[in-house]
Amino acid sequence: MARYWTEPAYEHGTRPRIGVLLVNLGTPEAPTAGALRPYLKQFLSDPRVVEIPRPIWWLILNGIILNVRPAKSAAKYASIWMDEGSPLKVHTERQAKLLAGYLTNAGYPDLQVRWAMRYGNPSVPDTLNAMRAGGCTRILIVPAYPQYSSSTTGSVMDEVAHCLRQWRNLPEIRYVRSFHDDPGYIEAIARSVRDHWARNGEPDKLVMSFHGVPRRTLDLGDPYHCECHKTGRLVAEALSLPAERALITFQSRFGKAEWLQPYTQPTLEALARGGTRRVDVICPGFVSDCLETLEEIAMECRDAFLSQGGQSFHYIPCLNERHEWIAALTALTRRNLGNWIEAPAADQAQLDTSRGRALAMGASR
Repeated sequence: MARYWTEPAYEHGTRPRIGVLLVNLGTPEAPTAGALRPYLKQFLSDPRVVEIPRPIWWLILNGIILNVRPAKSAAKYASIWMDEGSPLKVHTERQAKLLAGYLTNAGYPDLQVRWAMRYGNPSVPDTLNAMRAGGCTRILIVPAYPQYSSSTTGSVMDEVAHCLRQWRNLPEIRYVRSFHDDPGYIEAIARSVRDHWARNGEPDKLVMSFHGVPRRTLDLGDPYHCECHKTGRLVAEALSLPAERALITFQSRFGKAEWLQPYTQPTLEALARGGTRRVDVICPGFVSDCLETLEEIAMECRDAFLSQGGQSFHYIPCLNERHEWIAALTALTRRNLGNWIEAPAADQAQLDTSRGRALAMGASR
C-alpha cells in the first residue's frame, strides 16, 4: 500500500480555496451503552487525555472502565439528548453554519467552513480529507476550547498532524491556540450573564466552573489553570463583581488523583451550608452546552446545592448560538486568517491565463 495518498485530480486554472475547521471534543452517536463504548475507548485511549503508562492503563481501561462506565454514561446522556441528537454536536454544527454565514456577510463568501469532532463523527481526518477534495490549500484549525490544555487543544493538533502524514501535497495550516482572554469572547459571556440577571435578578454568588484536569499537569507546565483564572478574572471585571461574589471552581474530576481545586460540587455544598441562598453558575470553558454542563452542573450540582440548604440555583447556558459569540468567533477567525484573506485573490482572467500557459506546456487539463 502506498504511504502517501494520491492527490485529487487537478485542473489548471482552478481557484485554490481557504478552509476553516471548527473542532469540538466529541460525542457518542446515541445515548446507549453500545454507542458509548467505542466513543469512550477512543477518548480514553488518547495519551494526551490519560498520561498513565500505556500497559497499566490498557488493563484498567479494557478490564474495568469499558465494562462499567458505558451504561452509567448512557443514562446521563439520555437525560440531556435532544431531538436532533447530542447537544454538543447540534450546537457545534449550528455554530459552524452561522460562522460561514457571518463570514459571507463580512465579504468572504468563498471560505469553506466545516466542523469536526476530535472523538467520534464527523472525524477530523474525514473532514480534512473532504476539504482536501474541495480544493483547500490553506486551512485554519479552530479548536472550540477557549483555554489551552494539552489534553484538548494539544490533542486536536496531534490529530491534524497525524492525518497530514498521509498527504502528498500538504496545505498551509494555522491554529487558533486559545482565546481565553479574547475581548469578544469575554464580552459575549458577560452579556449572557447580564441578560440572565435582567430577567431573574442577581445572585449572592456567581460560580464560574471550568472542566478539571489533574493537578499534575499544572506542575508539569500546562497553562490551562492560569488561563482559566484569567478568563474568570476578566469576566468578573466585565460584570463589575467584587472578589467575594465571584468564585472559580473545577468540575468533572475522574479517578483518585488530585485535580485542580476547588472542586465545583463540594464548593456549592459548602456555600449552601454557609448560608448562601442563591447561586448562579456559568461554564466559561465550554462554548457549547454538553453533558458536563446540562447534566453535571444543571442537574447534579443543582440537586447538591439545594439538598444542603440552598434556596435558588440558576445555571446560565453556554454561549451556543448567541449573536455576540458568533460575532466574536467571526472576528477571531478573520484575525487568524490574516493575510490569507487580506491578499488580493487572483481574478478569473489571471486564472485563465495560468491555465493557458500550463496547457501550452503539455498539461493534460
